[in-house]
Amino acid sequence: MSKRIKNMVTTNRLIMKDMKEEDGEILYKYWSDNEVTKYMNITPFHKVEQAKEMIQFLTTLKEEGKAARYSIFLKKSGELIGTCGFNSIDNENSRVEIGYDLGKNYWGHGYIREALTALIQEAFFSLYMNRIEAKVEVENKNSIKALSKLAFTNEGRLRQYERSKGELIDVYMFSLLKEEFHKLEES
Repeated sequence: MSKRIKNMVTTNRLIMKDMKEEDGEILYKYWSDNEVTKYMNITPFHKVEQAKEMIQFLTTLKEEGKAARYSIFLKKSGELIGTCGFNSIDNENSRVEIGYDLGKNYWGHGYIREALTALIQEAFFSLYMNRIEAKVEVENKNSIKALSKLAFTNEGRLRQYERSKGELIDVYMFSLLKEEFHKLEES
């Protein structure tokens, strides 16, 4: 089976495609917002160049087959509303880690759930993964809610697991296995 990371994924309302340098202007607005970056492992950006550097870094990771991040656009208007993708791809152990962020104006419209549903299908049926993981800061109630609605299992709290904004923080490890996804599709 050939594993291929797609350049574009579509849903009913969204187009998720490879990040481009020109996305940096808008992504900078999101990645410089304290509320948007509150639970991200970056400090808010102060220059557009930081967003462009991040896009280049993520593009390099995709070229190396280590990760894949997409810019999320609304189909209807073409607006860039955030990003999502695979923070890491571990072919040897058949698992990926997902991540996502949205501009504040787009919160609460079901966009993340829609984007994640497409990513789940990509992970299981294009990349042939067995496990999808998401690490979530324990205070991030919205992310916990979104993952729970998609039948991810909270495997527990990883104490002082990673550094975020200079401090070691606790995160929850969520996962979804391919066999669980098949059971969801059948019900």
